[in-house]
Amino acid sequence: MRLYIAEKPSLGRAIAAALPTPHQKGQGWIRCGQGEDACTVSWCIGHLLEPAEPAQYDPRWKKWRREDLPLFPGQWQVAPKPSVSQQLQILQSLMNKADLIIHAGDPDREGQLLVDELIRYAGVQCPVERILINDLTPSAVARAIAAPQDNRRFRRLSHSALARQRADWLYGINLTRFYTLFYQQQGQEGVFSVGRVQTPVLGLVVTRDNTIENFEPKPFFRIEATCHATDEQSPTDRFVARWLPSEKDQDHIDEEGRLLDREVAEQIAEAVKGRPGRITEARFRDRNEPPPLPLSLSALQIEAGRLFRMGAKDVLDVAQNLYERHQLITYPRSDCRYLPEGHYEQRHTVVQAIRKIASDLDQACDSADLALRSAAWNDKKVDAHHAIIPTARQSGSGRLSEAEQKIYDLISRYYLMQFNADAIHREGRLKLTIGEHEFRATETAIAEPGWKQLEIRQREERQEVTKAPLPRLSVRDPILCESADIRERKTQPPQPFTDATLLSAMTNIARFVSDTELRKTLRETDGLGTEATRAAIIDTLFRREYLVREKRYIRSTPKGRDLIEALPESVSTPDMTAVWEATLEQIRSGEGDPREFLAQLQNQIRQLVSEPGADQANTDQRPGSGVHCPKCRAPMREREGKFGAFQACTRFPDCNGTRPIDDTSPGDGSGERPVPCPHCFSPLVRRKSAKGWFWGCSNFPACRQTVNDVDGRPAVRLPNTT
Repeated sequence: MRLYIAEKPSLGRAIAAALPTPHQKGQGWIRCGQGEDACTVSWCIGHLLEPAEPAQYDPRWKKWRREDLPLFPGQWQVAPKPSVSQQLQILQSLMNKADLIIHAGDPDREGQLLVDELIRYAGVQCPVERILINDLTPSAVARAIAAPQDNRRFRRLSHSALARQRADWLYGINLTRFYTLFYQQQGQEGVFSVGRVQTPVLGLVVTRDNTIENFEPKPFFRIEATCHATDEQSPTDRFVARWLPSEKDQDHIDEEGRLLDREVAEQIAEAVKGRPGRITEARFRDRNEPPPLPLSLSALQIEAGRLFRMGAKDVLDVAQNLYERHQLITYPRSDCRYLPEGHYEQRHTVVQAIRKIASDLDQACDSADLALRSAAWNDKKVDAHHAIIPTARQSGSGRLSEAEQKIYDLISRYYLMQFNADAIHREGRLKLTIGEHEFRATETAIAEPGWKQLEIRQREERQEVTKAPLPRLSVRDPILCESADIRERKTQPPQPFTDATLLSAMTNIARFVSDTELRKTLRETDGLGTEATRAAIIDTLFRREYLVREKRYIRSTPKGRDLIEALPESVSTPDMTAVWEATLEQIRSGEGDPREFLAQLQNQIRQLVSEPGADQANTDQRPGSGVHCPKCRAPMREREGKFGAFQACTRFPDCNGTRPIDDTSPGDGSGERPVPCPHCFSPLVRRKSAKGWFWGCSNFPACRQTVNDVDGRPAVRLPNTT
């Protein structure tokens, strides 16, 4: 018997529809055909197996205890998921009877593992083939069934997924238990969950919120010169140019080139007003902008979040429904924005389907030039998935909801853009010198909209006032500065994250990494999380009360901020994920060893959960009762150095964090007794921020009380001990 194992019921039904009739339906399976052509289709319901809980390895691990950490399983185990145990039993029975198994998991890392782990669990001995299905339309499924491959070709993809699964177990279980116990010692309740991906995402939000909270607006000044040509040009042909800083102005500008000194601005304005000048650079051109590529899941979520204010998970759920129930779009959990070259032949039927389902796009379908071929069709750019596009199906399974219609419309627009001409931008730039100062004027306008006619923003965004075009001047043409105006502005803090901008940050995480090599690695990977998991990661952070919504904005909660403050930087930043993803990609390509990867991770976890200061019998500093390391939040102890006493991390040499003595406690070496925190009565410690000295609770982050500094002492009254 041939047995097809699909990842989910909808895919199983699509496979059965492409196989010979008659069909006989049973509980969790469909039998297709007769005689030699007979085969059976069954399916998983997502993962039927899950990594075993700690107590399954050792009953003592059921209780959370500091002395048991770290938890490292000797022999890895999986366990049936209780909610789908019946389907697991059905599949085990079918696999025992099979002569050939056809693996039809989704064409990605998780889809490969999902069926492979089931085959291993059942101890299957028969041959296994693999089919890759991106599109649930009958013709696409039939093509995939006709092109099976040996499943062993994909074993490295499975190894990569298994290494990721086990690494996430080790990392999440150990660090979650460690930091939860850490906070319980300080009287806090609840679970403080730590994860390899979710925690850096939380770190992004906390960092953004802290930047906004501590932002101090600063005034800056723009100098705008109104000029006109004086050689064979009409004096009314005016244009406005903005002042450009030079090397001699570096003392008066910030890192973004903004002038911060009003007096200097006034001097420059006075120096150029009424003065002649000359054009030093003139460039005018028409620039072609090709259409954007069709959408990946992240691109779809970002666009839908920006245009429709839809959450990432909502977008994924709607897209999944369009794929599984209605079969109107191709596989939605795709990280690719390119299409197989063979799909170009289907363009006529796809456009006809769009016309039937999205009536608002009738005109766009009529004007599409199907003889055009954009850069989207490129076999070299397509791996397991291709971009999300409409299928050739001309009706859904029932009426589309408003959200489904919006998402289908958006996907269709990006497909139709491939059959529209480039947008043409008319650009101009004039650079001019007036006395000792340089100015620049720019012009940009859309000469021919091309594919931009399909952008939704064209309708929704307020039309900008069209600037007058720049005069067509040439280098060395004389000009006259009629007037110079000073425009005062203030620096603005960054906006809080929204669903769209947080997804964008996760997708382009490299810009948040300082290390050059790690930044390069992350640019070559998919960023934080995968197309299929990003929405779930954000949702998890909300459910665990690390994040909260304020209208359309995403903000961190006190619980989320406390956790990030307590974590070492290596855990709360995306740098480690870059290393993981690079290693997992090496495993997938056969250049990396999953056992070595897990061994290195275990060493790292040992360091992270080791008892800080356990080898220091002479110190009573423990988490929550003393000074904390600024790098890893472990306790610190006083040590003598070349320049006198200082506070050093108890995890040295693994961590080299230090603090000066006067940055830690109020009376070290002076004989003065510590001043207690007015909130929790732990000793106050003196710290320095960008705004100057202040006093904070030594029980930070459990207590976030701060007190002003007055002449080196906290501005609180000492308790009366008489």
